[in-house]
Amino acid sequence: MEGRLILDVRGVSYRYPSAAADALACVSLNARAGEFHAVLGPNGSGKTTLVRVALGLLSPQAGTSEVLGRPATTWSRRELARVVAVVTQREEGLFPQRVRETVLLGRYPRLSLWGAERAQDRSAVERALGRCDVAGLADRWLWTLSGGEYQRVRVARALAQEPQLLVLDEPTASLDVRHEMELFELARTLVDEHGLAVVMITHHINLAARFADRVLLLSEGRAVGQGAPGEVLTRETVARVFAWPVAIEAFDGRPQVVPLRRRRNA
Repeated sequence: MEGRLILDVRGVSYRYPSAAADALACVSLNARAGEFHAVLGPNGSGKTTLVRVALGLLSPQAGTSEVLGRPATTWSRRELARVVAVVTQREEGLFPQRVRETVLLGRYPRLSLWGAERAQDRSAVERALGRCDVAGLADRWLWTLSGGEYQRVRVARALAQEPQLLVLDEPTASLDVRHEMELFELARTLVDEHGLAVVMITHHINLAARFADRVLLLSEGRAVGQGAPGEVLTRETVARVFAWPVAIEAFDGRPQVVPLRRRRNA
C-alpha cells in the first residue's frame, strides 16, 4: 500500500531574475511516506532550486508544489517546520552554543506558547543525538567540532523536529567514509522503520543508487530520468549528463558507476 503523499511537485519551472535560461523547466517530484528519493545531477543542474521551489521559498513561473495537499507558498515557516525538516548545504556562522542546545533548537516549532522545554522535547533531542552518533559530543562547544561532526549535529537538529519529510541538501559534505555510510543508513532506517519520506540531494551517485528507492536525474534544469536507480542510471545517460565516459557495474542488484580514464590518445 502506498504511503501518504507528503510532497507533490508538478511540472515546475523557474527562472532567476535577469537569467538567460530557466533554472528549472517542467520538473516533477512526489514523495510519499516510506520512500527515499535521491536528486542527482551536475553542479548547476537545478537541484537546490528544486528544493526551494518545492518548499515554497520560491514561487514557480509554471507548475505547482504542494505539501500535504496545500500549496507550499501558503505555509508559514513555523507550520511547515512541523512537517518538513531541512538540512541546507551551507550554514554560516557558529553561535557560542553547546551541541545539545543546538539540537534543542530543532524543537522550536513544537515548543509551548511560553517556549518552555518539556520532557518530550528533551527525549526528542536525546533520540536525535543518538541516531546521528553525536551523543558523546552533547556538551561540546560548536566551535570545537570538526566539519564532519558539525554536519552530523545539523542533521540531529533536523530530526529533533520529528518531521514527516526530511530534506537533505548535500548532507555528506566533509564526512568520512564511515559517517557517509552511517548517514545513508540512517536515512534508510528512518524510511523503513519510522515511515518518513526522505529527499536527498547528493553527488554520491553510487550511494544514492544503493540506498534510494527512486532517483531524479537533472541536467540544465530538466529531468532526464526519473524512477528506480536501475532504470535511470544507464551508461549512456550518466555519460551524457556528466560529460564523462563511465562503465556501469551491478552490486547487490543496484547499478554502480565507474568513471573511466580519458586517455589523451583515445
